[in-house]
Amino acid sequence: MTGAARLIRRIPLLATAILFAMTVTYAYAQENEQSIAADGGSQTLLQSIHVPLIPNAPFSLTLSTEWTRPMANGGTFTVVNTRAIKRDRQGRLYEERWLLAPKGSNGSSRMNYIQIADPTARTLYNCSVFRHVCELLTLSSSEARLIPPSLFKSGPLPGGKGSILHEDLGVQTFAGLPVHGYRDTTTFDPGALGNDLPMAIIREFRYSSELGINLSSMLDNPQSGHQVFTVTAISTTDPDPALFQIPIGYKVVDRRNATSP
Repeated sequence: MTGAARLIRRIPLLATAILFAMTVTYAYAQENEQSIAADGGSQTLLQSIHVPLIPNAPFSLTLSTEWTRPMANGGTFTVVNTRAIKRDRQGRLYEERWLLAPKGSNGSSRMNYIQIADPTARTLYNCSVFRHVCELLTLSSSEARLIPPSLFKSGPLPGGKGSILHEDLGVQTFAGLPVHGYRDTTTFDPGALGNDLPMAIIREFRYSSELGINLSSMLDNPQSGHQVFTVTAISTTDPDPALFQIPIGYKVVDRRNATSP
């Protein structure tokens, strides 16, 4: 994770599996059996909204994601997906992961992972829809932490690299629920991150204190483009308990004691 991302988010990352999002380039390579080695290129992870594993705040929602990046000729390249996220009264989390698909094209998004996290058992099941295999991982206790907007403050960045402006946009209503709007603008001075001019990163979000999540979040970053996460439908009733069980027909592989190379 870049220094810029750490300064702006100031939140613990979830397990790599939870933050996992396929790029369209990778999806294309999967569908084409042959690949060609070439110099350059990059792999990009898209971090979605942060959902703490807290009890007594159940919900079921549909999250729409739109990610726009600039092209060298002045145009833009946009990918989208829509997925389900559910949390029960015990704080258990069910998430679907869907491949990002080009907006407005004939390419369709497909679900590739189901993830089930239990903060009491400290377990995370990362289930591949393609392989019908669930990897069992240890869930870090920090992943259940609530991240209130009060943690963000205006002021200088460490090392004198720039400044953060935290703005209160007031009380609003979104998706039928009360929310509070905020805007964080992080400005990096020239040379702080290899930039030759001042560089601003803007994050604007609508926070639900009832659920501890953002119902709407926008990130405008010159390094990663324009990202918008929007809750399009939400219910605050307890979801079906069956969702938090291993999908029928899936094999479980325990990775909790695996040693990293």
